Amino acid sequence: MTAQQLILSLVLATMVFSVALELKLDDFRRVAQAPRAVICGLIPQFILLPVGTWAATMVLNLPPNVEAAMILVASCPGGSLSNVITHFGRGNTALSVSVSAVASLIALVATPFNFAWMVAANPATAGWLRTLAIDPSGIWVSLLLLLAVPMTLGLLFSHKLPALTARIQKPLANFSLLALLAFIVLGLIKERQLLTLGLLPTLGVVVLHNASGLFFGYVTSLAMKVSERDRRAVMIEGGMQNSGLALGIIAIQFNSDLGMVVIASLWGIWHIVSGLACALWWRRKDARSAPAAG
Repeated sequence: MTAQQLILSLVLATMVFSVALELKLDDFRRVAQAPRAVICGLIPQFILLPVGTWAATMVLNLPPNVEAAMILVASCPGGSLSNVITHFGRGNTALSVSVSAVASLIALVATPFNFAWMVAANPATAGWLRTLAIDPSGIWVSLLLLLAVPMTLGLLFSHKLPALTARIQKPLANFSLLALLAFIVLGLIKERQLLTLGLLPTLGVVVLHNASGLFFGYVTSLAMKVSERDRRAVMIEGGMQNSGLALGIIAIQFNSDLGMVVIASLWGIWHIVSGLACALWWRRKDARSAPAAG
């Protein structure tokens, strides 16, 4: 592992640790109190977006590493940013936190499972992986190091040292987020020769891919007839995948393959743009309806 890969892995582990510091038993109790809404938030993340992505890669004639990156991002759980965006968009923040908490646990099994079978079922990506001599099951190791270990430590830390947790949680979360964004920006600067008009088709793929996640969240929430605030949370959870986790897996398992890094990095930037756009739209909608309500 290179120094760059090690630094990224530590940043991501710190981010997961800081998120775990926020989780309380009440977050998991809410799952029992409102299982329907939580299930509604999990369906787009672990079924619709991954399967839809796999189906798209079977039709599109994209480079194998790009298709593998799309599948990997779609297989990752939602990131902690979804809770912030949901709160800003006046969605159900408690539901968003509950979905994120459960999704992080499910991801330990679902992420490597989805990635493994989807890559193997796509002839182009399956052949590419064999050429690289990469075993998809190695993603288990990455998830153990980047997700399971820091999450367990964070939960234990918050339970045993609540006073210290309250002091360090926000600064640690801000640091890890800024560090991840800096890593993405510095990586793009390093590969600035790629930042040409030729990158627009790749950006277009990322935009459409992200839009499909938001759409799947919207359709699922309509089908399951959840409330407006719940629908906002489900949409954001469906459209904000943990691209930072995907970057960490790419660094460890794929030796920072450039095509995969570009997809995950663009995702990391664009899903913030699309999430904020949705949140601002909802806030405007609430502002327009407020006088009528009064």
